[in-house]
Amino acid sequence: MTPDRLEKLDGVLDRRQPDLTVLAENLHKPRNFSAVIRTCDAVGIHEVNVVPGDFNPRHHWRTSSGTEKWIALRIHENIESAVQELQSKGFQLIAAHLSDQASDFRDVDYTKPTALLLGTELFGVSERALEFVDCQISIPMHGMSQSLNVSVAAAIVLYEAQRQRQVAGMYDQSRLDDDMRRKLRFEWLHPVLAQFCQKRDLDYPELDEQGEVTKSFTVRS
Repeated sequence: MTPDRLEKLDGVLDRRQPDLTVLAENLHKPRNFSAVIRTCDAVGIHEVNVVPGDFNPRHHWRTSSGTEKWIALRIHENIESAVQELQSKGFQLIAAHLSDQASDFRDVDYTKPTALLLGTELFGVSERALEFVDCQISIPMHGMSQSLNVSVAAAIVLYEAQRQRQVAGMYDQSRLDDDMRRKLRFEWLHPVLAQFCQKRDLDYPELDEQGEVTKSFTVRS
């Protein structure tokens, strides 16, 4: 691990936004899914929530240009369980959905804990999911097309969230709690050893400032 690489990883960790996420409902086209994942990483999201339906996101997990190494994937059985978990953590649920009830996407306060709900490429967010949202948003269109590709729309909204959070100073210091930061740092720096520990239910060993394991690693019998 070179000093420059370590500095880069630590800098990314310090800009992660634990209270900004995406909830993807039946987003089944691999290219769109991968593009959304790359945008999530770019704006500092570290965990994406998925209600897969018939789509198996893990099957396409390695189509996102290696971004899967930096993004956690949380899969939910249905939209109800996903919403319940996010709302219990204080997230507002914002649906990107073209409708008469939708407001301009720039009118939302994204400095609040926010989950951006994305629906299928063809039909958008389901009627069932819309029952749970705090508001619906859309992107103003001035051409003949009614809507943008879902991954493009997600990028526009998430970069507005980034802009607001940047102005509010939310990228200026680490917002991950200490335990989560240590966990992610170890997994990013030592992915093979992290998998070894996970399979055997072992605690991760401590790392020094250079990102190296501080003492010999002993496997319990």
